[in-house]
Amino acid sequence: MRVVVLSDTHAPRRWKSCPPRVAEHLRTADVILHAGDVCTPDVLDELAAFAPLYAVAGNNDGPEVAEWGSGVPEVLEITLAGVRVAMVHDSGQATGRMARMRRRFPDADLVVFGHSHIPLTQTEDGVRIFNPGSPTDRRRQPHGTIGIVVLQRGRVKDASIVPVT
Repeated sequence: MRVVVLSDTHAPRRWKSCPPRVAEHLRTADVILHAGDVCTPDVLDELAAFAPLYAVAGNNDGPEVAEWGSGVPEVLEITLAGVRVAMVHDSGQATGRMARMRRRFPDADLVVFGHSHIPLTQTEDGVRIFNPGSPTDRRRQPHGTIGIVVLQRGRVKDASIVPVT
């Protein structure tokens, strides 16, 4: 299963419409995850046209985002291709993050988050934490980024950060 992971699109200030380099990856997605700060529900409509979409609400998401579809929660736990996935917008400070995410989501194989706009993929004791960065608001990062995660037979086969700007 090919999962495209986004976060912090910040529409309409940063995301006017799906950037072409992001759309290239979305066209081959089996599933899309958005880790919050969508800011407007039309981004969710746009993403859902590519593949099934799961999203969590971020600190900049209002009631319109939370009410999209059957609801956009602050925390989501799902199973995809046998992999237990947890998603939250803000994972807290970098110090102690891995241990904190393992305590918060003890059954997760993969924890997806956003908020910092800093891409990260880190694995420890069979748990991967993953922040795709932002495709549209790179802040101090060299590129806008998304994530590509490949799930196969109950495990995370690959998790990559992909520059899109």
